[in-house]
Amino acid sequence: MSALVDGFGRTVRYLRISVTDRCDFRCVYCMAEEMTFLPRAQLLTLEEIATLSQAFVELGVEKIRLTGGEPLVRQGVLTLVKKLGELEGLRELAMTTNGSGLVKHADALRQGGLDRLNISLDSLKPERFKALTRTGDLSQVVAGIRAARRAGFQSIKLNAVLLKGRNDDEILDLVNFARDEEVDISFIEEMPLGAISEHNRSETFLSSDTVRNLIEEQHPLLPTTETTLGPSRYYRMADSDSRIGFISPHSDNFCGACNRVRVTAEGRLLLCLGNEHSVDLRAVMRRNPGDSQRLKSSIVSAMKKKPERHHFTTDGEVQTVRFMNATGG
Repeated sequence: MSALVDGFGRTVRYLRISVTDRCDFRCVYCMAEEMTFLPRAQLLTLEEIATLSQAFVELGVEKIRLTGGEPLVRQGVLTLVKKLGELEGLRELAMTTNGSGLVKHADALRQGGLDRLNISLDSLKPERFKALTRTGDLSQVVAGIRAARRAGFQSIKLNAVLLKGRNDDEILDLVNFARDEEVDISFIEEMPLGAISEHNRSETFLSSDTVRNLIEEQHPLLPTTETTLGPSRYYRMADSDSRIGFISPHSDNFCGACNRVRVTAEGRLLLCLGNEHSVDLRAVMRRNPGDSQRLKSSIVSAMKKKPERHHFTTDGEVQTVRFMNATGG
């Protein structure tokens, strides 16, 4: 039984850990073009991440997802995956990646104990992909997706953030690509994290209902109750094993069933993606080295700070000043 229950009776079973705020892409909805990253001394060490993970699992967390920035740019991340993959009581170890490093690392990640991969893919047009990511190479990411399939992960899911007027003409192409590659795909409403100048969020917002209606013109969708402990609401198609998911922080608020917390790359426990409530777990560990009980007590106490909900809006106003790369995608 989990010891992690918040003030609204929700049980936390899922931890997302950012292993770095750095990334080899500069996606327009995630960060500014010119970024200042954390000094390395401020980041959690890999040993601290492993210690934190063990504490959360002992408190009842069943799933851990490694995020970034881009987790595969963190030196030593394969060693971390292997260590976390050996945690007794952890039912699932996952990673969110931009896919650029998977040709090189997919086999080692799978052999190290990683179960699931989420891979960001916002466009199938090379020039547009380059514009949205500012630095990315589409062919490298597609090759990474295929390397991941060969490596034999339990599940692979593509994540696409849709922006009206930027990539919404590719919705069916992305669905058909997922079907052809025999992977799942989730479409995500853009979240107002960090001040950006590249586009106006109020003008690019696209609701999940609009996306779902467009998909159903070609592929009838069957609702399911399937869950991966995350916020995606999944649908199936009668003629494919690929699932279609929708992450809808604006149009279909999922806060009432939230079972997640996040740890940033510098060790702050974030109780909500859309709020600033946090606890400095790095300070707890560094002031009390080796004291797992003190660490677990701090985590349990922090659950009282978890708010009932976020208050994202679609008017273009920044709801949270930190960028997604600092939060953990």
